[in-house]
Amino acid sequence: MYLSGRQAEILELAKTEGRVLVEELAQRFSVTPQTIRKDLNDLCDARVLNRIHGGAIFPSGKENVKYDARRQIAAGEKQAIGRAAAALIPDNASLFINIGTTTEAVGEALLDHRELMVITNNINVANRLRVFPSIEVVIAGGVVRGSDGGIVGEAAVDFIKQFKVDFAVIGASAIDHDGALLDFDFREVKVAQAIIANARHVILVSDSTKFERTAPVRIGHISQVQTFITDRCIIENVRQICAEQDVRLIETDASSGARF
Repeated sequence: MYLSGRQAEILELAKTEGRVLVEELAQRFSVTPQTIRKDLNDLCDARVLNRIHGGAIFPSGKENVKYDARRQIAAGEKQAIGRAAAALIPDNASLFINIGTTTEAVGEALLDHRELMVITNNINVANRLRVFPSIEVVIAGGVVRGSDGGIVGEAAVDFIKQFKVDFAVIGASAIDHDGALLDFDFREVKVAQAIIANARHVILVSDSTKFERTAPVRIGHISQVQTFITDRCIIENVRQICAEQDVRLIETDASSGARF
């Protein structure tokens, strides 16, 4: 495919940031949104980008987007999801918090809670919460993944299995339209599966861009969680699965007609 200079720059931005948005690109290049939409359509038709609502993302079927870039993707949506999840967790509770930028947003929203016991395989969560005396932090042992500070492997799985907690907060790199929860690292998936198996109430937190992504390793199915919090559930089949399986769906984007 021949790329114009603008299209090549858009592609590089998507590689770096993970996501590009029509309105932001239109301002950046001083062109109309219609022009940007045509550029994105051309790039998506060539399968170098994947379309999402309002923009496009760099495809990542085998490799995940870099961690710093992932933090910037849907940052506002993740903060709202984090607040909604924290509102479900009472003081004096025990909980797992798994690896991920959205689960980190939940950890950030828990800072005013009291007498929590937080068990995590996420170094970033542990480091943020450890200075608060009202929150006891327990961190898993195992292999530390340099890319994001996640602790993975069999040692982490064995550690998690020692506990039975009130809540688990988990994320996913992708959500398939059939409700499958997917990730990239089989070692991380094994830890996530142990977390699901050892919590009384599992809260899945994921922004709507995860519906547009793919990943090769299956964590489980959305029917295994009790609550799913997202900004917008844009896949009708997933919404139907939640209704049929008694999974509470919380949408934080008011424009989506959110229901709680």
